[in-house]
Amino acid sequence: SLTIRGARRFHAASTMKVPVMAEVFRQAQAGRFALDDSLTIRNQFASIVDGSTYRIEDDSDPAIYDRLGEPMSIRDLTERMITVSSNLATNMVIELVAPKSVQQLLDNMGAGRMQVRRGVEDLKAYRQGLNNTATAADLATVLTAIASHSLVSPEACRKMVAILKQQEFNDTIPAGLPDNVEVAHKTGWITEIHHDAAIVYPLNAAPYVLVVLTQGISDREMSAALHARIARAVHEALRPPA
Repeated sequence: SLTIRGARRFHAASTMKVPVMAEVFRQAQAGRFALDDSLTIRNQFASIVDGSTYRIEDDSDPAIYDRLGEPMSIRDLTERMITVSSNLATNMVIELVAPKSVQQLLDNMGAGRMQVRRGVEDLKAYRQGLNNTATAADLATVLTAIASHSLVSPEACRKMVAILKQQEFNDTIPAGLPDNVEVAHKTGWITEIHHDAAIVYPLNAAPYVLVVLTQGISDREMSAALHARIARAVHEALRPPA
């Protein structure tokens, strides 16, 4: 393994959705609910600061808003949270499982420097510095546990990998890899922050985990290109052509 500032805390952006997904599968396995159970889609959530309500105003998943007031399965909400990074789906799911339960999962696996405190777009919490945070090392711990089928259960890990492989935002780590390489990953971005956390599946070779967290680059195309260059360099070093 190689880490460069692996313990540095960043705003997690949407990378926090990976441990949220893991907690969904853990609670489903424990029998608290079934993944095919439904929740009614709504756009009203309580701030962790004072309980006042707020709405999601910025989302990469506009289609879900056409279903306000309708039921959607926990399975579908979890998939949308990852594949199209739906903020509305995320808040529905994290309200279901509770941030403290997600944090307990992280603490139990030795990834407690990653902090999941709240849902998305809780601006009162944001202004008070109550943010979800991530480190490259802790995200790598989470993804390694999923890749090795040691988080929740082997079946749950296989399902989580399948969801991560359906990620629709692929201009970061996947863009630097050969076409025959599969990538199970989760991106995240907010203002000048741009992240990607991936399990890379080379053809006929063992998988590996790569996490790239960046901050301070205002041009998202530039930061995505940086992710891709890092991914290409790592892949060529770890899995050179035969």
